[in-house]
Amino acid sequence: MQLAVFLFCLLGSALALPKARMWTRDESRIIGGSNADIADYPWQLSFQYSGSHICGASIISSDWVLTAAHCVDGMYVNLMSFRAGSSTRGSGGTVLSASTGYMHAYYDSNTIDYDIAVVQVSGSLLGTNAKAVTLPSAGYDPAGGLAVTITGWGLTATNGDLPTTLQKLDISIISRSECQSIFSGINTVTARMVCAGSAGQSVCSGDSGGPLVSGSTQVGIVSWGVSPCEASPGVYGNVGNLRSWITSAAGV
Repeated sequence: MQLAVFLFCLLGSALALPKARMWTRDESRIIGGSNADIADYPWQLSFQYSGSHICGASIISSDWVLTAAHCVDGMYVNLMSFRAGSSTRGSGGTVLSASTGYMHAYYDSNTIDYDIAVVQVSGSLLGTNAKAVTLPSAGYDPAGGLAVTITGWGLTATNGDLPTTLQKLDISIISRSECQSIFSGINTVTARMVCAGSAGQSVCSGDSGGPLVSGSTQVGIVSWGVSPCEASPGVYGNVGNLRSWITSAAGV
């Protein structure tokens, strides 16, 4: 079985869903969040392309990064880098260049299913305020009501600017059945997805590709939603469901 697509020069494809406009990398936002300290979320990375922040990502080993497939789709590996160990997306910490990577072979840019990718960097990401997140066991599926936290450098208001300081927002998992009813007629919420968020405490993407954690365990990867998103939950790649793929692709 083909498990991964090698990332070097990927064919670009537009993110779109029928009957609703998706937010994209450029529209990532954490609405209602507050400033966070990287020391409390040392796995958080700023995924940069040609030196500019485009997505979030997380440290899963000394030299492997976990992010969303839609963040790397159409991108060149030699222009990717990751900033670790800094609460500020544009300075501090350590910046390492990508050397290779893979996205799931079944990733679908229309349905945003199998929205997962791993990237290897040329050096060690670990250090001061930089450590690997814990990954769940294969098959783990977070239950509705589980308290989770999203972090990233997404917009803090619909028409706002990207913050320079890391943001966080505490939200809860929504059951898959409830989430599917919310997105009925828009997209199918598959077993490779989990939903989190609530009206008035909105996460559009939080920061595409970034980690959704329960404590220090990553249960989700920021994936998709619809615009306007203030009253809708966000949808995340289900790390537990895709855990065996991570091992196959990155050996982690």
